[in-house]
This record gives sequence, structure tokens and C-alpha cells, in this order.
Amino acid sequence: MMKTTFAAATCLRTLRKPQALLLALIAAMPLHAQKLATLEVNLSAASNTGIEMPVHVALDPITHLPDSVLALVEVQGKKRIPVAFQLEESGERKLTWMVADNLRKRVFELVKREEENKTAPFITALNEGGSLTLRADGRNLLRYQFETVYPPAGVNPVFKRSAFIHPLWSPHGQVLTRIQPRDHYHHYGIWNPWTHVLFEGDTVDFWNLSAKQGTVRFGGFNSIVTGNVFGEYAARHEHVAFSKDGKEKVAIDEVQTVRVYAPHNNADYYIADITVRLNCPGSPVRLLEYRYGGLGWRATEQWTKENSNVLTSEGKTRKEADGSKARWCIVEGTVDGENTGAVMMSYPSNYNYPEPLRIWPENANGNRGDMFANFSPTKDMDWPLEPGQNYLLRYRFIVFNGSFGKEKAEIAWQYFAFPPAVKVIVNQPPPAR
Repeated sequence: MMKTTFAAATCLRTLRKPQALLLALIAAMPLHAQKLATLEVNLSAASNTGIEMPVHVALDPITHLPDSVLALVEVQGKKRIPVAFQLEESGERKLTWMVADNLRKRVFELVKREEENKTAPFITALNEGGSLTLRADGRNLLRYQFETVYPPAGVNPVFKRSAFIHPLWSPHGQVLTRIQPRDHYHHYGIWNPWTHVLFEGDTVDFWNLSAKQGTVRFGGFNSIVTGNVFGEYAARHEHVAFSKDGKEKVAIDEVQTVRVYAPHNNADYYIADITVRLNCPGSPVRLLEYRYGGLGWRATEQWTKENSNVLTSEGKTRKEADGSKARWCIVEGTVDGENTGAVMMSYPSNYNYPEPLRIWPENANGNRGDMFANFSPTKDMDWPLEPGQNYLLRYRFIVFNGSFGKEKAEIAWQYFAFPPAVKVIVNQPPPAR
């Protein structure tokens, strides 16, 4: 089942023409609105990284009003600045908006509008041609391929695949992923198979498709969401094992949720959160120790050892990152004459955190130094999965143009691992007459 929700606030920074700005100001600023609550966002320090981070607050303890009659404003002295927000309704209702880190304390007010507000979403999802593309203000950010993609003519069709991300675009439009390279036809942009898996007495390889032991397939969408703060899809993936007699059986059910936050000011970055939920529908599964497996990123063919770099949270470069453990890892290089890349981040509750990295060495692929990066929790230990249990892995990619240094990456990871606290002061309703 597909579900689309829409945010209900207008962000002035998205408007470029003075006339549109004036009209938006009149529409977005409630003149006689009822204040429902004050929301104080407290940061551990004012870092001024230029990054806006998502913050969340439970809405039902504040109000049961629908989001269409709500507005959010930031209070800066005598100024009241409209802020884009979005409501999510998975379980409890949560209000989500973006906050910059240039002040230690920011104050917002949630108010009730006199009239309902309806606006087109800033982040949209385009479903066509067997793929779903998340876009912000008309710019492509990432594309999820849900229909099966076959290899080039003349290549064994065993390399066909669905359920992967490609392209992943930079904020300026450069493509940062690659699929079906001649050296590894089974590489598909950003994808999440496991390499050595013990399942019902056999070892199954879901990664190397040429082994003909298994694959990962798209099984349907749980939801698709668009709005003024984030766009998201949740897709079901079936990790299918092939038996010697030609039968197929699902060993692992996966729900992969990808949420994209894009700032409204056309900044040189955006955030892509990837959450993987694994569940065994029948027999137990053991993800066996192997040097790679899990969420992998085969990067653009334009990156080589001459024009790309790696830096981990522990200060490791590409020469020494492989096999090391890290909270985050910057992977960057030159594409179309401009520096671009992504910071890969691992969440502290992930299995085997801090997770081991698989980073291709500089002499990969005939000494070209092509780039492959992978957080691999099973690189140095097994991971047993039992039926009836959910197992979560959470990652964040901050995709950028320009530069992204170590200090900025560490601060951004802190925001991911330890989101800012929100203090809620609920206004008491007026007494009943």
C-alpha cells in the first residue's frame, strides 16, 4: 500500500521572486493565531557548520489538531519567521523540522491557524519506468530501482538485479554511483546483500550473483511519503536462496526505509537516512564472518586513486582504512571537475559498532584505484539472526559538493547519534465558559 502525506507549512527561503515572497509571508504568518506550545531546541554547543539537522517532537501531548491547521514559527527577538515542518504518523504522531546549529538555543512556537493551509510538497517522489526518484524543488537526489535491471547484451542474465539505489546524485547533479561495471557485473550502486549466509544447512551467497546461490528482490512498497521537510519510501526486499533442485525460499525479509532531508536554501548538501530491518520468516540465519557484506556503495567510474580520498573518524586514509572500525567515513573526489562525495555514518546501536569498513585499496582493478566503500558488521564476526526478532541497522549519508572536513563530519555524526533535545512548554487552553 502506498501512502502519501504532505506538509502544511510554507518556507520563505524557497521563494525567489519578491511578489511570491510577499504573498507567502501574508499566507504563512498567522495574524491572530492561537499559540499551542513553545518548543525550545537546545544544542550542546553552537558549531555553525552550515548544516541543518532534523529534530522531532511528539505532537499528541501538545494537540490533536491536524497538521493542516498548524503553523510553526521561529522566534528571534521581535521577529517571527515561518518554518517548514512535516507530520509523520507511523505509530505516534511526530512533528519534524530542520534546525541550523549556529545558535545554542532556538525557540519556536507551534500555533493554530484560522484557516487551513495547503501547499505542494517541496520533496516529491516520481514513480515511472520501474523506478522511484526522490526530488527536492525539481532536483533529482536519488533513484530507487524496483523493477529488475538486466545486464548488457551478451552478459549472462544471472547478473540481473532489483532493489538498489542508482543514481545517487550530488546536490549539483553529479552521479556518485555505478552499476554493472565490467569488473563486477553484480555491483549495483548502493545495495544491501550478504555474502556468506548459513541457511538450513547450506552456505548461501546473496552478493556474488554468478554463484547462482541466491539474490535479493524487490517485494513491494510499504509506503511512499512526500512533504516539505523529507521524502521517504519503505520497500520490502526478499533475500531468496536457490536450492540445488531449482526451488526458491526466502531466507531473510528486509524492509529498507530511505528518507531524504533537503534544505530549502539550495545548500551544497542533503541528508539520506537508510534504515535496514532484517527478519527471518522461518528458519534461523547466521550471517557468517567475511571481508565484505551489507550496505555497499560502488562509486562513480570517474573516481580513481588519483582524484579520490577517504578519511575515517579514526583518522585513517584510503591506504589504511580497510579493516579499520569507524563511526563515519568521508568518501570524496572529483567528478566533472568539481569535488563531491558523501559522509557515511553508522548509528551506535548497529551490530558490531563501531563497524568495520571494507574500502578498496588504491591498486584495485588493475591499479586504477576504483572506489568501493562498505560498512560491514560481519567483517570480523558472525551475526546470528533468530526468527521472531527484528534486527536494525541505521546509516546516514550526507551527500555534498565542495569540502567536508573531519571536524564538520564529527559534529554532523553527533547530531545523528544524539539528536538535540526539544523542551516543550504547552500553553494552557483558555477556561471553558
